[in-house]
Amino acid sequence: MYLNELDRKQLQHIISGTCIVESTSALHATRNYLCTSFTTNTKIKKDFEHQQSIKEKQERELILFAEAQNLLKINFENKEHYLTEGGEAKIYLSKDGTHVLKINDAIYYSTWLDFLNSLCIHNILFPETNYELLGFTNTNNLQAILKQTYIISNEDADLIEVEKILNTNGFQKIKELDYYNKEIGIRLEDIHDENIIKQNGVYFFIDTVFYIDIAD
Repeated sequence: MYLNELDRKQLQHIISGTCIVESTSALHATRNYLCTSFTTNTKIKKDFEHQQSIKEKQERELILFAEAQNLLKINFENKEHYLTEGGEAKIYLSKDGTHVLKINDAIYYSTWLDFLNSLCIHNILFPETNYELLGFTNTNNLQAILKQTYIISNEDADLIEVEKILNTNGFQKIKELDYYNKEIGIRLEDIHDENIIKQNGVYFFIDTVFYIDIAD
């Protein structure tokens, strides 16, 4: 989890809610678009009704942005090979078998900007399982289409080993499955053995949930 100068600058942009200028990826462009109109949450919000209202406004903005940028995919799921689904995403296997496509409705996040920030943080800290934003689908409700390398586990994940890895990189356990990095100001939640893959002795974090949470 080595962070170079560019990584640290990008993290600072994400946490402060400013635009990321070092990249032209669809993910960064979409996040930057929302940043021009909405404030980044720096604490985990508990005002559900207010946050839901913001999330709905952001959804409308994202649909307009996706249409303008040709990122809105029609009947996307009908064209892919379904694998499985979890609490927030349906998962499909790419035609070449080297990637998975995840259709994510951002249900774990108070706002869409929180969701996009989490993806950006994941890509900085875990680039080996980088998320690529392919676009959005809006069949029933807005969902992000994400592409990620398909990694097959051949060993059981040991959560004690995972905790040591996270501790080494500044994350301390605050609950059974949740960690906090005080230096950066981010929480990493839901670290259980289905969200981590161990292959040939190497751990890969494939489903992370990050929240910006600046300590007082």
